[in-house]
Amino acid sequence: QVQLVESGGGLVQAGEPLRLSCAASGRTFSSYSMGWFRQAPGKEREFVAAIRWTGGIFYNADYADSVKGRFTISRDNAKNTVYLQMNSLKPDDTADYYCAATQRRIVEYKSSYSYDYWGQGTQVTVSS
Repeated sequence: QVQLVESGGGLVQAGEPLRLSCAASGRTFSSYSMGWFRQAPGKEREFVAAIRWTGGIFYNADYADSVKGRFTISRDNAKNTVYLQMNSLKPDDTADYYCAATQRRIVEYKSSYSYDYWGQGTQVTVSS
């Protein structure tokens, strides 16, 4: 069982940065693929970014088109933490952001069904 705890959400103005963190429990964090999803009011949960374990010490990062070039996902395995650095935030980025994890080798990394563990979410509000 893996527990995920997000932090770092808040209220920012458009154009400002924000960094989300997701702390994970467990001793095999380095072999987990991690994802960030978001859900805006009245909308379905959508993929934001993923950092997938591909074996050994290698990872691949993937992004939704809407955040590519603005958001960066990274991880610190020594701290069991994954980050989402969000730059040039827009009002459309306003949502609850969720961290997700799986130890399975996933292909459909954009699908929420690929992940087995979820955090409780952290709210991000971007004002115009």
